[in-house]
Amino acid sequence: MTATIDTAETGADTPQPTFDSLNPATGDVVGTHPIDDKAHVDAAVDAAREASAWWQELGFDGRKEYLLQWRSVLTRRLHQLADLMHREGGKPHGDALLEAGLAIDHIAWAAKHAAKVLGRRKVSSGLLMSNQAAWVEYRPLGVVGVIGPWNYPVFTPVGSIDYALAAGNTVVFKPSEYTPGVGRFLVDTFTEVVHGRPVLNLVTGLGETGHHLCTAAVDKIAFTGSSATGRKVMAACAETLTPVVIEAGGKDALIVDEDADLEAAAEAALWAAMSNAGQTCIGTERVYVHERVFEPFVAELLRQAADVRPGYDDGGVYGPATMPTQLTVIRRHIEDAVAKGGKAVLGGPDAVGDAYVQPTILTHVPEDSLAVTEETFGPTLIVNPVASMDEAIERTNATKYGLAGAVFGQKRAMQIAERIRSGMTSINSVISFAAIPTLPFGGVGDSGFGRIHGPDGLREFTYAKAITRQRMKPALMLQSLTRDKKTEDRFALILTVLHGGSKTLPKRR
Repeated sequence: MTATIDTAETGADTPQPTFDSLNPATGDVVGTHPIDDKAHVDAAVDAAREASAWWQELGFDGRKEYLLQWRSVLTRRLHQLADLMHREGGKPHGDALLEAGLAIDHIAWAAKHAAKVLGRRKVSSGLLMSNQAAWVEYRPLGVVGVIGPWNYPVFTPVGSIDYALAAGNTVVFKPSEYTPGVGRFLVDTFTEVVHGRPVLNLVTGLGETGHHLCTAAVDKIAFTGSSATGRKVMAACAETLTPVVIEAGGKDALIVDEDADLEAAAEAALWAAMSNAGQTCIGTERVYVHERVFEPFVAELLRQAADVRPGYDDGGVYGPATMPTQLTVIRRHIEDAVAKGGKAVLGGPDAVGDAYVQPTILTHVPEDSLAVTEETFGPTLIVNPVASMDEAIERTNATKYGLAGAVFGQKRAMQIAERIRSGMTSINSVISFAAIPTLPFGGVGDSGFGRIHGPDGLREFTYAKAITRQRMKPALMLQSLTRDKKTEDRFALILTVLHGGSKTLPKRR
């Protein structure tokens, strides 16, 4: 990504600055995009606000039809989109196909289920207010700003965009400066479907453009990125009391119990650690293996890793680092782990090149090393033995992050998964929750808060609206300035009957 000043005029007296998105494998320019300033961002938000009335008036059925048309357009142009993702982000074409395909499935689910999840429904009024009928519904917030990442430039932002749209909001989308062309593809295809209406709008630029979106007149911000940048987003949104949903970093662990299928566990750990060049917030960075099966697990892991290598259009299973500055972080983490006593059984400090990182597996790494405590975001894997599953859980939870994780085992797998402090956990697989549209996606701690995907993801972009209607006069008129003591005594009696029954207190533990 490089920034320049475009010689083309924007209609004003001064030219608008631009930046190039670069192919991280070749350095070739993939596209040139404007750096939108505050005026451009505000104009995009105003356009989205104006389109909001039309989009909301369509209702759930009308919005569903447009979203399903968008799904169909993306499906028909799947290879075109995947090729752009491949060139702009460096990931293999097959990985790009998989990512885009899962996003399309989420679009379909949100479109088809928004009415059931968010539509008005009757709820119980309770005995005290039995003269009232009660309903709850979930109303759109208005305009949602979405700030997307570069590592999964389709799947991740679509998890906010399509759920916000299905809920009745319009959206202003700021893609990463490393993958702006992918963002433009998404916006252009949707705009084509809605016949040019500014329901989904694009702004491009660097960090300052994202800041402008945070401080614009949006009704919520959905951000995906590092925990450090997430804090900056929250600080900017605090200026206008704009609510946020934050999907930040992770340091996810995979636990291998002594009765696990070691071949399957090794395959899952390797894929979750190395795919997408390790640039996966819900990928595996740590593995804790029961000491009774540690040696055979490592042997199986190394056997499967023997032919794993990076590349670009040459058979490599993962591509280069999309963001070059991350190479420094990866090298520092590996060097720190080795310096503190960790053993490089594959790769090591010399694995980090100018664009690619060779697969690196480290064992017996101290728990206070950077490679264990901080997000590495590269094709590296820490594998440490533990004496028990209690120790595995303790080490897994000893982190400021709490995004996702996995457990491989049989008898105790569910109990182990329940004790992991994370928003998502897979048993005998990795990252499966992300592909299931009915499940919420998000973390705790420094991994963020709020949820996308599933019913929770739809509600994330709404506010709850409560409605009551009096069906008959109340037996006790409590809401009156003429209320007398007799009425209050009767109310106290009813309350005692309903809630004052004596029950044996639980024994002190």
